[in-house]
Amino acid sequence: MEEESRLLDDKERNLDERVRILEEKIAIQELEDHNKTKLDAIKELESKICDLEKRLKKPSEEPKTEPEPETFPAPEEPEMEVAQKVEEEPTEEYVEVTPVEDTTMTPQFEEIEEDAKKQHEKKKRRLF
Repeated sequence: MEEESRLLDDKERNLDERVRILEEKIAIQELEDHNKTKLDAIKELESKICDLEKRLKKPSEEPKTEPEPETFPAPEEPEMEVAQKVEEEPTEEYVEVTPVEDTTMTPQFEEIEEDAKKQHEKKKRRLF
């Protein structure tokens, strides 16, 4: 009886091991199938991207008409004439810059700069 019991235990262990091996093979096969479907989806997306890029490039390959270069007034012209020409052109595309001739603001900026330097020096002295 003991020998029969041992044989049955061995058979049960062998069958359990075969079940485990078969379950692992099934899991591997499912992963391979999953990976294959993912690869197919990726290939399909890549081909779609390639087609879309080709469609995008087709219109751009047609000859383009380049805009004419802008002409600027010669430096010899007086400033008044330049200002008048700028006013005549559409203002949506241009920014008008006018020089500031008031020099009274310069001393104020110098005073502020000096105050900032003094404060910086005081902070340096506090740290040491």
